[in-house]
Amino acid sequence: MIEKKFKLIAKNAAQKQIGEMKKVNRVFNNSFLKAIDLIHNCKGHIICSGIGKSRIVADRASKLFSSVGIPSFSISAQDFSHGDSGAINTKKDVLLVFSYSGDSVELTDLVNFSSRYHIPLIGVASKENSLLLKSSNIKILLPKVKESDPTGLVPTSSFSLTLLVIDCLCVCLMKKSKFSAAKFKRFHSGGQIGKQLITCKEIMFKGKKLPTVSANKTIEESIKIITKGSLGVAVITKNNLVQGIVTDGDVRRSKFPKNYSVLKICTKKPLYVSENLLVSKALSIMNNKKITSLLCSNDEDYKKKKTKFKLKGIVHMHNVIKVQ
Repeated sequence: MIEKKFKLIAKNAAQKQIGEMKKVNRVFNNSFLKAIDLIHNCKGHIICSGIGKSRIVADRASKLFSSVGIPSFSISAQDFSHGDSGAINTKKDVLLVFSYSGDSVELTDLVNFSSRYHIPLIGVASKENSLLLKSSNIKILLPKVKESDPTGLVPTSSFSLTLLVIDCLCVCLMKKSKFSAAKFKRFHSGGQIGKQLITCKEIMFKGKKLPTVSANKTIEESIKIITKGSLGVAVITKNNLVQGIVTDGDVRRSKFPKNYSVLKICTKKPLYVSENLLVSKALSIMNNKKITSLLCSNDEDYKKKKTKFKLKGIVHMHNVIKVQ
């Protein structure tokens, strides 16, 4: 009975917050657009700050911006007048300050510093006539929301709403800067995310390691290339363009004499992908096609779906498994 009671309390709290989050649409106005432009054009750092729970929001915002290539760090408004102001480049940086009430006394020094040195200030608060918003160059006015706790006083819905605004701001900035998975990997080279963003180009066999054989060679000569390459395949080329592919299975099944042209047994239109394809997608293709090696071309040849293309590399199942 008690368990059911608390499940109901949790569901009601969640529903209350979800309902309050819909008010976020009021934030997406001209001030929000100006904030996007100011952050996008910033030549220095986006310095995020706040007090109490708003400091947590500032830390989150700073880490989120940095993770998508927007230089940022956070400082405490409380420690601002005790030396942290020295971290600010007054000619290049932008201040992004959070305070749900906007009237925290600890913001005074930070706001005065911004005014004195003409540092662009984006204020995020829920009171239009608050100290923070009255002092801000760009004012992001948060809607008043009902907190989801029993007292209606603990920062719950207001905290979630502010985080949502920052997420939406970051998404817009990513779109404006044409942020891509390749750029994301640059800042997330480690961990599971980094693994998911590895491309074929990073793990494929290339250069002298490629088992290639000229189109005028025999089946017997191709067997030697397959054996030496240890990938189970040989790629048939002419004038540096792929003409086909022959596998050790093709050789075993062949009824032709070994002095016959390798073109007799090769696959004339081999499957290939772009060298910039994600390894995770390459693995899916290899599993579906039941193959262990996949040819790679450059982006241009792949987009044009050329039947004769320049070989950039070969991705082998073993290498794919190692990085997944």
